[in-house]
Amino acid sequence: QVQLGQSGGGSVQAGGSLKLSCTVSGTSLNPICMGWFRQAPGKQREGVATILTRGDTTYADSVKGRFTVTKDNEKKILYLEMNSLKPEDTAMYYCASRHSNLCGLQYGFDFWGRGTQVTVSS
Repeated sequence: QVQLGQSGGGSVQAGGSLKLSCTVSGTSLNPICMGWFRQAPGKQREGVATILTRGDTTYADSVKGRFTVTKDNEKKILYLEMNSLKPEDTAMYYCASRHSNLCGLQYGFDFWGRGTQVTVSS
């Protein structure tokens, strides 16, 4: 059973930076596709970024140029570096994995982390 352990997050002022981590355990396999999603209070969950093992990435328009998704395939750790944070980035952030080369924000993901809170104050 794939388990995703999240760390990072916290509170920061607008314009600041944070880095989230997501560690894969419970499997000897390296998830082919991983992603970050977020959900703000009272809003639907939305996709943030995805990355394939070979390095292909996709981003939501709202975070392009500010967020960067990377993955250490050897250590099986997914990262999300968030810069120039805005109050509207405030949300619970979740990492997820999908064992498929079809990797994008429009696809369903199989395993999910428990989430980590990101709060950006103005």
